[in-house]
Order: sequence, then structure tokens, then C-alpha cells
Amino acid sequence: MNLAEVNPKTNYRLFVRYDDGAYGIVDLSGYAGRGFFAAWLEPGVFEQVFLAEAGHPEWPGGIDLCPDGLYMRLTGKQPEEVFPSLKNLPAHF
Repeated sequence: MNLAEVNPKTNYRLFVRYDDGAYGIVDLSGYAGRGFFAAWLEPGVFEQVFLAEAGHPEWPGGIDLCPDGLYMRLTGKQPEEVFPSLKNLPAHF
């Protein structure tokens, strides 16, 4: 699955659409104001999101998010469901 579309919504929510047909709104309000996400508190910054050439959502100043993480938040899937080969990795302690 690849991220195909991002659109900002109110209250730090982001509409995402993936090429496998999954789409919806992910609430990112818990990040706003924290660390480098403090930039989102400046008027208009969150709304400047764009789909970067590498396939991730990006904002001015190089702020970006992992599209795989957003996919898992959107769908509720676990990493092993998204990446089946993880089931075959040996456990290390």
C-alpha cells in the first residue's frame, strides 16, 4: 500500500487515501504543539501538508510522518498484518 492523497482537515485531522482503497481521517491533534510539531500551532502551517515525492505527508520545515504508521492507525491493523514477513523474523532478547 502506498499513500496516494493527503488533505488537511480542521483540528489537526488529516484525510489520507491509499492505493489499496483504504481511506479516512486520522486525528493528529495529540501531536500538535509537541516537539517539532509545535510548528503546527502557527496559523496555516498544518494546512500546508503535501504528499512528498517519497510518498509521505510533509509540512514546511521538513516535518513528516511515516505513511505506514498512518495506515495502521487508520485501519487498526497490526504491523504483522501490514508486513507479513515480520512473522518470520526470529525473536532476539
